[in-house]
Amino acid sequence: MRNRQLNHDAHRGALKKHSVCLLANDIGHATNVGSLFRIADALGVEHIFLTGSTPRPPHPKIRKTSRATEKHVPYSHASRAVDAVAALKTQGYRIISLELTSCSIDIDKLHVVPGEKICLILGEENAGVAQELLDLSDDTVHIPMLGIQSSMNVAVACAIATHAITRRMASAAPP
Repeated sequence: MRNRQLNHDAHRGALKKHSVCLLANDIGHATNVGSLFRIADALGVEHIFLTGSTPRPPHPKIRKTSRATEKHVPYSHASRAVDAVAALKTQGYRIISLELTSCSIDIDKLHVVPGEKICLILGEENAGVAQELLDLSDDTVHIPMLGIQSSMNVAVACAIATHAITRRMASAAPP
């Protein structure tokens, strides 16, 4: 069989959702928000919470970068991220911040329990996850950085962390 690229019409997604949501707080660039929608669609994220000053649809840069996934991934807005986190905690979500801190663990060492619900908090591109959100988190994870920089683009980091979490959820689930 010849190896050939398939077009978009040939793709048949599983439309599977994981019990994972993203909370994007004070993300400054609409293009990064559009990328978060695309990542959420690709990896089966159930919901995106856009909090604080994070741009939200309809926004031309979100629409362009998301390639229309903002129409298919459920999202909501909350002015205060701490209120959204409090509501998620009452719904049984484990709150995990993606940030390099004095107590963060390597994302590859994160233990996931079958059936648990996870909210991954993403912070502002320059300042990171706000301290008040770190204080509310059950865990904080980081992506090991091998170069001279201590961080990467928020959307890229989200993709890596979400992929790692959803893979663990899939492997932890009973057959």
